Amino acid sequence: MKMEENANEYLPLRDVVFNTLRESILKGEMKPGERLMEIHLANKLGVSRTPIREAIRMLELEGLVTMIPRRGAEVAQISEKGLKDVLEVRQALDALAMELACGRITESEIAALKKACEHFVETTRTQDAVEIAQADVALHDIIVCASRNDKLIQMVGNLSQQMYRYRLEYIKDISQHGRLIEEHEEIFRCISARDKEAGARAIKMHIYNQEQSILNQIQQKKEKGRRGG
Repeated sequence: MKMEENANEYLPLRDVVFNTLRESILKGEMKPGERLMEIHLANKLGVSRTPIREAIRMLELEGLVTMIPRRGAEVAQISEKGLKDVLEVRQALDALAMELACGRITESEIAALKKACEHFVETTRTQDAVEIAQADVALHDIIVCASRNDKLIQMVGNLSQQMYRYRLEYIKDISQHGRLIEEHEEIFRCISARDKEAGARAIKMHIYNQEQSILNQIQQKKEKGRRGG
């Protein structure tokens, strides 16, 4: 974990630390349950404890860090409730975006979506979860932008930060890549045909399958924990 100097050149130090820690959590470099020790992080990142403390508060507001009495801050666990809350909202927003996009998407955007689907297939061969997640985000962003609804685009953008962690967990499961590719192809077919109802159904099923896969992972981890690892 290291801070990017150029990209964060004009940001307050607190925000630079926040971005660094956030990326480390989202990428899985810092594991759920791992403690965030202010002194250790300050020494590691070469800053004082003040921006570390402020960044931890920001991470807590985003749900990535939990404050535990007498223990301090630790990386938040991926909970069933948190997952369901985020994906329930995302399912509704993505379905609306799909319905609007079916009526408003341009031919050039349809071509861009086709390329995004092809690029996603290519990235799955790398087995790089972060790269695959970025390709997935880019694909969905085309649909959301094609809705031509600025408020909707803003809401999806705000949610995407919380969504990224769940998306990454799903994508880490290589066995799901084939189904993801098929679902993207179905979404593309629907939007190309400008079929609002079929498109909304396809994208809702896409999100539902993601939720079920991650819930299954959570249950497996619980079972493993009960058996003592």
